[in-house]
Amino acid sequence: MISFLGLGHMGAPMARRLVAAGHKVTVWNRTPREVEGAVGAASPAEAVAEAELVITMLSDPAAVRRVLADAAPGLRSGALVVEMSTIGPEAVAELRDRLPSQVGLVDAPVLGSVQPAREGTLTVLAGGLPEDLARCREVLEVFGRVREAGGPGAGAALKLAVMSALVPAQVLLAETVAYGEATGVNTAALLDVLGETPLGTLVERLRPAVENGPSETRYALGLAAKDLALASHGTQTLAAAARDRLQEAAGAGLGGEDLTAVFGHVATARRTGVPKLNPASVPATNGYYSHATRAGGLLFVSGQVALDEAGQVVGEGDMRRQSEYVMELLARILADQGCTFDDVTHIRTHLTDMSRVSEYGSVRSRYFTGAPPASTTVEVSRLFRPGLLLEVEVIAAMPAGR
Repeated sequence: MISFLGLGHMGAPMARRLVAAGHKVTVWNRTPREVEGAVGAASPAEAVAEAELVITMLSDPAAVRRVLADAAPGLRSGALVVEMSTIGPEAVAELRDRLPSQVGLVDAPVLGSVQPAREGTLTVLAGGLPEDLARCREVLEVFGRVREAGGPGAGAALKLAVMSALVPAQVLLAETVAYGEATGVNTAALLDVLGETPLGTLVERLRPAVENGPSETRYALGLAAKDLALASHGTQTLAAAARDRLQEAAGAGLGGEDLTAVFGHVATARRTGVPKLNPASVPATNGYYSHATRAGGLLFVSGQVALDEAGQVVGEGDMRRQSEYVMELLARILADQGCTFDDVTHIRTHLTDMSRVSEYGSVRSRYFTGAPPASTTVEVSRLFRPGLLLEVEVIAAMPAGR
């Protein structure tokens, strides 16, 4: 049996292809969603309980880490986890360390968007031990062409390298079109000429979006920004500039739109001097603040609390549950900018009951595993929503080149 965790834009059509190929499939999604012919599970642990093969297709490293931690109690000895999200080789190595030794791991991110996922024409970039790759190759071929990239982490690294070229190329075209419009160049004529250059294939694929605006979300702009943040490296000055441009667009509310929305954003953007950041990977703010800002090589993350997408308190009365939820939100915001908890320079915590600080501390220590950062913890009489037990904010140093 195959367990499929994550039924977003890509995961849902991929799970349907497995069912259509005759596989017995159990699915789970954070927001319950049905896949015809598959069995739905109430939790990741339930979904993987009978699975020989576990596939994850999630938004970012923090989501993969959290979901597989929740699934761990149900993982069978000898099961194989196939991680198909775009999370980078460092996160893959971390997963290998967290998973039981008797559970195999293959990293197999894909090239292609929603339509290829529906049609089974994705390119799967697979990394892992030869025996693990052999176990899952037939299943991966349901999704498209499988290219074995090498050992563990090789598929994840290859995916980021490819995206470091493809995504900045689209941002470059958006800036080129905006430049043309600003200097009086006819957009149709510009696209015609570019279509006759080595950029022609990309130009013709993007022309409908340039002329008519983005249609369905095939590759979310916020995920593209996340991918470039994961791929950040000192040698990648063009990719870093494209990442900053996309993060600016995501901060303007375009994170859930298709990547092609960057064309409209570039045409109208006015720099404020300080990027305001609102990653699509965490619940939206109420509009009166941004989740984070970036200035002077530092990332300032607003206080995070245990509220879900609907504005409801998570784990009311449960300090450990609220602490875990808040730490996962912080992890996602940090990851959006290519940071980890190791990059945090200061953490400030507001607790409504200092007598429960040890419960909070036991959770926090699972996320801050190295030398601790500077820290301030204070008791407050209440937070802005009844039922909230803590609020945590951090400052992080942006790694060089990011």
